[in-house]
Amino acid sequence: MTEIVPVTGPELVTYADELAALLVETVEGGSSVGFLAPLGRGAAADWWRGRAALVDTGAHQVWIARDDERVAGTIGLVRTALPNARHRAEVAELMVRPSARGQGVGRALLAAVERSAAAEGLSLLVLDTETGSLAEELYRSAGWTECGSIPAYAGDTSGALKATTFYYRVIGPLTGLASQWTGTSHDRGEHA
Repeated sequence: MTEIVPVTGPELVTYADELAALLVETVEGGSSVGFLAPLGRGAAADWWRGRAALVDTGAHQVWIARDDERVAGTIGLVRTALPNARHRAEVAELMVRPSARGQGVGRALLAAVERSAAAEGLSLLVLDTETGSLAEELYRSAGWTECGSIPAYAGDTSGALKATTFYYRVIGPLTGLASQWTGTSHDRGEHA
C-alpha cells in the first residue's frame, strides 16, 4: 500500500539519496523536471538537500509516496512571498518511479497536495508540463484546466527547446486578498 506523507527539512535530507535516485530515473526516462541529462546522483542528492532550508521556512513543501518503505514518488508545492499572490501556489516536481507508474501514485500525490493547499487557505494552484507529455493526461483527468502553451519555453533532457503547457485548478473560494492579509501597511504600499 502506498502512503503519501509530507516531509520536514531534516526528513528531506534523510530521503535525499532515495529522492536523487528517483530524480535521475525521471530524467533518464525523458522527463526533464528542470534538469538535463546526464544527471549524476550526487548532483541530484545535493539539489534535494538544498530544498531542505526552503521546506523549513514553509516556502516549499514536499510530499513523498512510500511503498513498502521505499520512495515511489514525490511532489512539491512552491509558495510565493509576493503580497498579491498569497492565495496561490505552484505544484512542482511531480515524479513517480517508473515501476510504480499506472498504479495511481501520481494521482494520489496530486490529490494530497490539493487537499493540503485547500486546508491552508489557498484557492488557486498552477503548474506547467512539457506539451504532449503523459503528465498532461493525468492533469486533465484530475480536473485541471489548460490555460495555454508557450513555444520553446524549456529544454527537454537533451536541451532541445520544447513547448510548455500551463494548467490551473481552483481549490477554494476566489476572494479578495484583504481577507488573507497579515502584512504591515508598508507591505501594502501605504506610506505615512
